[in-house]
This record gives sequence, structure tokens and C-alpha cells, in this order.
Amino acid sequence: MQLNRRLFTTLAAGALAAGLAGPAAAADLAAIESAGTVKVGMLVDFPPFGIMDSAGQPDGYDADVAKALAEYLGVQPQIVPVTGPNRIPYLLSGQVDVLVASLGITEERAARVDFSDPYAGISIAVYGDAGLEIAGPEALSGQTVAVARASTQDTAVTEVAPADAQIRRFDDDASAVQALMSGQVRLIGASNVVMAQIGAAVGDRFDKKFDLSSQVQGIAVAPGSDALLEKVNAFVAEARGDGTLDEIHQKWLGEPLPDFVKNAE
Repeated sequence: MQLNRRLFTTLAAGALAAGLAGPAAAADLAAIESAGTVKVGMLVDFPPFGIMDSAGQPDGYDADVAKALAEYLGVQPQIVPVTGPNRIPYLLSGQVDVLVASLGITEERAARVDFSDPYAGISIAVYGDAGLEIAGPEALSGQTVAVARASTQDTAVTEVAPADAQIRRFDDDASAVQALMSGQVRLIGASNVVMAQIGAAVGDRFDKKFDLSSQVQGIAVAPGSDALLEKVNAFVAEARGDGTLDEIHQKWLGEPLPDFVKNAE
């Protein structure tokens, strides 16, 4: 899937590459193969997708995908830590060849970079006490649901909740989770990323009740990197088909790769 895009000609202010104007630096697949290394931009502050391990090395879902991609290309991975604001400028300035950086596929971003087919996704859902039967939005009648104020989950829960459901809005995810953990509420609107961290700490005390929304993530390359993008898409197709991405998803998020990722086109 290659979304429509236009050339992004001015790098974002404030990033290391700021102040440089000009066309994006397309990555050359042949040069990557010749060098024997692919430079992969990755967040290291977005668990479980990107973290630093006890030895100070990049780890997480995206690190495992980056390593699998490099193996598919027949080269070694060189993981370059990036931040949310500078990851696209790093790509467009040629400081990295690809981004495996939890980058959600949006039309705005697709105007600046070329995306692969989805390799991961983040879902928003209602979670709660494992013994509580909540089959869908109508079952929220009379229930109290915690959400982070003005978040995606706040909007999603508000849209589907019956009039007699109580939505308790907290300043952030951590406060909403604390309300759930302490028993102040029995339900929460949250992302699978947040709940994966909770599950790692408390096991199966909470489970997913029903989905609210989702966003897929793609591996990004600079515009004009057509041969590399074709190879990346071939990797994603193989990794989705042979179970590689399922294994990585199970390892880091405790559940199989979501259908909205497997079936995305």
C-alpha cells in the first residue's frame, strides 16, 4: 500500500536537521545492500514498542521488527534512536534509511513519507475486571468508565456510551489506570499499549470487553525510495503470512497480531 504523498521540502523546525531545505534524501536499496547495513530510526521511549534494555540497547516490538527486516534484506541493523518530533526529519535528511518507529499511517504523514503496508497497530478498547460481562456499548448502561480527559478514548467512549453511563475523566492515563487498579472504577477506556503494561504487572485481572477504534502503523521510507519500499512491503507480507509478526506481537503485547493489521490493504 503506497499512499498518495507530495515531496516534503522543508524539515521540521527544532529537530537536529532543522534549517536544511531541499528535496528528501531517497534511500538506495543497492547502496544499503552494498554497505551491509540498514539504518533504522526507532523510538526508545514508547514501551512496549520501543525501550532500552538493561544493557542500554534498543529493544521492544519495533526493535524485533527492525532486526527481522534487516535479516530479510540480508544486512545488519543499525538502530538509531529518534524522538516523535525528529523521526520524520531524520528520514527525510538521510540520517536513517527507514523508520520502524510506531508511526501511525495518516494522510498528513503520507504527504511527507511513503508508508509500507501495516506491520502493527494500536487499538482503543474498553477493558475491565475479568469477571464483569460487558459485551458491547449498550452494556455500559449504569456503569462507570475511567478515561484520560480529552483523549482518543474519551471521545470514543463518549460517542457510544448510553446516557446513564458515568464517564470519569482523569488528567492522564496513569491516573485513570490507578482508579481501575484501586477499584474506584471497574472499567476503563484505554489503548492496548497501556493495557499490555498493566497485564505484565497484574496478569489476567483485567480483560478487553469490546473495541472502539484502531490505527495501523507502517514502516516509512523517504519519497523516491521505490525499490526499498517494494522490498519492505515484501518483508511485511512474508512476516504477516509466516507468523513472524504474530510472534512479536504475542511477545510484547500478549495477544496475536490484530485482524485490522492482518487484513489491511
